[in-house]
Amino acid sequence: MFRFNSRKPSRFGPKDDAIEVTEMDGVRSLHLGSSTIQSSMRVAAPYDLELTYSRGIMSFLLFKRQVEDVLVLGLGGGSIPKFIHYYLREIRTRVVDINPGVIEVARSHFMLPPDDDRLQVIEGDGAAFVLENPDTTDVLILDIFDGRGVPPDLYSQTFFDAVADALHSDGILAANLWGSDKNFDIYLQRIEQSFDHRVLVMPTGRPGNIVVFAFKRPPADLRWTSLRERARLLAQDYKIEFLEFVERLRDNNPNTSNRLIL
Repeated sequence: MFRFNSRKPSRFGPKDDAIEVTEMDGVRSLHLGSSTIQSSMRVAAPYDLELTYSRGIMSFLLFKRQVEDVLVLGLGGGSIPKFIHYYLREIRTRVVDINPGVIEVARSHFMLPPDDDRLQVIEGDGAAFVLENPDTTDVLILDIFDGRGVPPDLYSQTFFDAVADALHSDGILAANLWGSDKNFDIYLQRIEQSFDHRVLVMPTGRPGNIVVFAFKRPPADLRWTSLRERARLLAQDYKIEFLEFVERLRDNNPNTSNRLIL
């Protein structure tokens, strides 16, 4: 087992939020001040998505065929930006993370590539960024956690209103939440309010991560035949179980025998 620790308060924040990288059985993981895994990478396949929730987040591709810009709040080990940069070359990705140490370790230990014309990593406050940048992206991926979960007071109604405003008129939010979080229902209700209840939930584990999709306007086609065909085509191109995720959407959201109801 490989283990790397960084406890440099001047660089990486308080001691309790020290950055730790572990490696076991060919999988490298990032931790922030606790044993909770923030991000994982299979060293032999560094651009693929190791964790189920991260593959689940990519299900936004089921609902939106033309994506030109993705904004990610929360970098971690950079798994999702790396995947998009490597496999979806038509998409421009911006990532905002407040912790310079996380950015450094993502590049030194998790093979996050340097900035180029399709990838920009911004050191800054994600909440401030969305407030200052309305109508800025097609898809916003929300994946902000520290070692104790969602930072206190971050996911306010004002924050989710700003997230909605940061999306284009047909934009999608894909938010990673913890099902075991005592505030999960509160966060979900706030997302529903900001997006006029155009929301779908998709558990990716038990209790584990729950991906919440929220839409500025309803997708054009939510028929099961269309979603399953789209999932089948996407699964051929990427190593992601999209068909399974369609079934999880069916099991956890209002629907008829013909379509999802949003």
